[in-house]
Amino acid sequence: MLRSKQFFAKFFSLRSGSLFGLFVALLAGCAVAATSLSAVAGEAAPRHGVSMHGDLKYPPDFAHFDYVNPDAPKGGEVRMAAIGTFDSFNPFILKGTPAAGVGLLFDTLTVQSDDEPFSQYGLIAETIEMPEDRSWVIFTLRPEARFHDDSPITAEDVIFSFETLRDEGQPFYRAYYANITEVEMLGPRRVKFHFDGTENRELPLIVGQLEVFSMAWHAEHPFNESSLTPLMGSGPYQVANAEAGRAVTYRRDPDYWAADLAVNRGRWNFDALRWDYYRDSTVALEAFKAHEFDFRVENSSKDWATGYGGKSFEKGLAVTEEILHEIPTGMQAYVFNTRKPMFRDPNARRALGYAFDFECTNQTLFYGAYTRTRSYFSNSVLAATSLPDGAELALLEPLRDQLPEEVFTTVYEPPATDGSGNVRDNLRKASTLLKAAGWRLVDGKLTDPVSGAPMEIEFLLVQQSFERVIAPMVQNLAKLGVTANIRVVDSSQYQRRADDFDFDIIIGSYAQSNSPGNEQRHYWGSEFADVPGSRNQIGVRDTAVDALIDAIIQAPDRKALVAATRALDRVLLWGHYVVPHWHIRAFRVAYWNKFARPATPPKNALGFLDTWWVDPAKAQALAAGQSPPDAD
Repeated sequence: MLRSKQFFAKFFSLRSGSLFGLFVALLAGCAVAATSLSAVAGEAAPRHGVSMHGDLKYPPDFAHFDYVNPDAPKGGEVRMAAIGTFDSFNPFILKGTPAAGVGLLFDTLTVQSDDEPFSQYGLIAETIEMPEDRSWVIFTLRPEARFHDDSPITAEDVIFSFETLRDEGQPFYRAYYANITEVEMLGPRRVKFHFDGTENRELPLIVGQLEVFSMAWHAEHPFNESSLTPLMGSGPYQVANAEAGRAVTYRRDPDYWAADLAVNRGRWNFDALRWDYYRDSTVALEAFKAHEFDFRVENSSKDWATGYGGKSFEKGLAVTEEILHEIPTGMQAYVFNTRKPMFRDPNARRALGYAFDFECTNQTLFYGAYTRTRSYFSNSVLAATSLPDGAELALLEPLRDQLPEEVFTTVYEPPATDGSGNVRDNLRKASTLLKAAGWRLVDGKLTDPVSGAPMEIEFLLVQQSFERVIAPMVQNLAKLGVTANIRVVDSSQYQRRADDFDFDIIIGSYAQSNSPGNEQRHYWGSEFADVPGSRNQIGVRDTAVDALIDAIIQAPDRKALVAATRALDRVLLWGHYVVPHWHIRAFRVAYWNKFARPATPPKNALGFLDTWWVDPAKAQALAAGQSPPDAD
């Protein structure tokens, strides 16, 4: 599962993610029509929400999510920073670089709660119907649902959005929607999605994450063109102003159709959200300290340890804080492009991992802030932290002849050092592995015995600050006879090269949730290894991996999902596709002290954009340069 309003995360971000239609005659109470519709739905009772496994936390009559303040005041402007540039308001296609915050323009059929593993409640969709085997799902749309031009959201818009994303959107959508075979309009506000019969409990929730845009609007605006004309959405914000590559401002829609729904009560409190673009994070940090913007998530441990100080922080005008969370931290790593001949042998990839001295890097550059990542699902019960047994072993045994023996005998641990900077022992191990892979030293250069070509690799970066992190690894690689270079490019060129798999090694980040599912195909599935723009940047082509992805997607319950995910985790780890980095189990945030937030924070999100608010008393004190009052 991926959240609908993440970039990549992202992710970042993204950070970083609805269907419907009841016959109009029902509004008049037509008993014959009601009977007919019940038969169409297969007697599945309409419900207000759906969960992956188990019960929903919130009942049909819930007033608001527990992690919001339903009485939060509306108002205020928030300024934030983005790095690089943008030239598009279409985040759904490969063309162009989308603006920060563009997901705020779109509503989805359902909305996910941030204090459950994977549960969704109706947003555009008023009700959800599905049978026990989840072989289809019907969404009935709210009659009050409206686009920003005040036109109603219809079943046709939902079908158009789904088919357009699947056929013309980024490759991700093709993977995510692979098991959806047909979409059927049952009425003006009623849509049925049919699935291919494969056991896949996640599919109704995946469809619920569908961003809906206007079919009528796109009749005059081609979908697959990058443009600074915002797409017609129905979300809580609209674009107020944009300067390509410089700044974008969104303003809260005062007539937002869904403002009073239970799923939105206490959310979307800021009147305006502005992102200013900066060349790099160093410049952005200085701008933050000068109060050129209000809120910042810090990703640099050095800046976190040394970059936030002075009178503003001493007086409490600006604040730094670590906010704990329960989100799986996923995998950030040096990612090998296995399409390159030098990285096809797992032994060669494993060998190069010995050149990275995390312990020394953590002490000298990161102020001891990080934990080494040992799993693609770190910080969760999904991580493979012990030898396989039970249901997990049962999944792996039929694949034994395709897997390294270590999958069954050894818990994965990345290479470690004593932190002194002396990696001699690790480099000896690396040399042995490279020799086993066929590489030989010739005149001090590590050489391919078949082609006679020396091993030369390039680290492709978009953040200059990472050069200092990679530099020691480059020196260690040189001791192995490997020529390594670092190349920093702008964000547009980086994205283009990553989409085209035109790199040797990049820094990749694979966000995970507590309920992984269909997105794993896009990360590691063989069918996406050669699809430009896919997240299978590694180029994984492994039938065992494909089988375990299917086991995750088809897991009938939570126990089976955990077993399948742990099995996939250890197979990926022992494939040595990446050199794992590090993680931290908290959000590191800095902000100018004008905000308040709910007493109960969401477990699975930071929640800044949608649950915090501007405290009028604090904002007034800040504007006067005074220490803030003790206000919530």
